[in-house]
Amino acid sequence: MEIRDLYDVNRLPTGLTGVRGEKPPEGCYHMVIHICIFNSEGKMLIQKRQSTKTGFPDMWDVTCGGCSIAGETSRDTVRRELKEELGLDLSFADTRPNLTVNFDNGFDDFYLINRDIDLASLTLQAEEVQAVRWASLDEIFTMIDDGSFIPFFKSFVQLLFDVRSKPDCLDM
Repeated sequence: MEIRDLYDVNRLPTGLTGVRGEKPPEGCYHMVIHICIFNSEGKMLIQKRQSTKTGFPDMWDVTCGGCSIAGETSRDTVRRELKEELGLDLSFADTRPNLTVNFDNGFDDFYLINRDIDLASLTLQAEEVQAVRWASLDEIFTMIDDGSFIPFFKSFVQLLFDVRSKPDCLDM
């Protein structure tokens, strides 16, 4: 059971906590993060979720993602999730998310990173990740169409690819 901090509509801590998987009380929100790593060829590192996952099993997703736990900042969460799921240990000190998407029950911070990574050097978390690969925007669009990629809006995925080339995107 993971305990997470809850925030108000202004993203200020309420001092309350909630249990992962349970809907927050009215007026409270939780935080999640996503990381999108792009290589020098302009492809995104994507992961295939394990078949045992309750949400979107056996589907392809962006590089990494997850919920914050109590006491974590967004930066703490992004570092932990990247280390857990892919074995990458990167510092996010003084880094802000490139995008934040509000959804019904929370805030979703997206961090965009430009970095060439040798896929063989990754350590995949067996409980979470089946496989990883590099994919172009067109390949991801095809996967969304055929139902093998998590159902993101294509326009949002396009935005991720567009924003990654901006100067404030991390070159790590």
